[in-house]
Amino acid sequence: MAHSQFDQFLQEATYPDPESDRTLDGDSFYGLYTSWCYGSHRTPQAEHVFWTAMNRRGIPGQRLRMKGPAAADYILSSYPAMV
Repeated sequence: MAHSQFDQFLQEATYPDPESDRTLDGDSFYGLYTSWCYGSHRTPQAEHVFWTAMNRRGIPGQRLRMKGPAAADYILSSYPAMV
């Protein structure tokens, strides 16, 4: 069960992909988080707060992929020419 906003974000908007040679870069990861926040009617935390929480969870260095509605929202808002 997710215990915090950050845990819930990780559970709902990401999944591990240890076989991949690529992962989300910093800007994309925070962008996915803000998309998830808006879709979940939550207020995004400041970027430094987000990264502190992710560091505590050992996320940097893990190979993660986007999933769910937040991923679709982030992709569509980041790359509108593709639509």
